[in-house]
Amino acid sequence: MKQNREIVNKLRSSGLRPTEQRIRIAEFLFKREKTFHFTVENLNKIINKKRNFKKISLATIYNTTEAFQKAGHLKKILTNNTTSYYDTNTSSHHHFYDDETNELTDINFKEIELTKLPHAPKGKKITGCEVIINLRKS
Repeated sequence: MKQNREIVNKLRSSGLRPTEQRIRIAEFLFKREKTFHFTVENLNKIINKKRNFKKISLATIYNTTEAFQKAGHLKKILTNNTTSYYDTNTSSHHHFYDDETNELTDINFKEIELTKLPHAPKGKKITGCEVIINLRKS
C-alpha cells in the first residue's frame, strides 16, 4: 500500500488527479528497476493484456501518457519513422534506435561529445540536445 501512496502523491504533486486508471498506468511505468521505452500502442497492448483488470481505453492511455510527459514524469522521443516513443528515464541521455526492430536503447550522456551546436533562432534558446543514432544490420 505504501507504493500506491507514493504513486498517488507523485500524481498529486504534479497537478494530476489520481484516478484508478492513472494509478494503474503509473504503477506499471514507474515501479520498475530499468528504463522503459514504449509507444502508446505498445503500452495499450501490455496493460490490457492482463485479464484481472478492467480494460483501459486507448484514448485514456494516450491522454495519461501525454499528461505524464507534460508533468515531467516521461520523456517524449521522436524517431524518423514518425512514431512517438516515451522513456521513463527523464535525465539527459542519448539513444540507439534500431530501424528494423523499432527498439530504443539508452546511451550514457557522457559517451557522446558534441563540439559545436548551431545558433538558436532569434528569440529562442537551446535547452537541451539529445542524439538518436539509427542502427541496421551490417
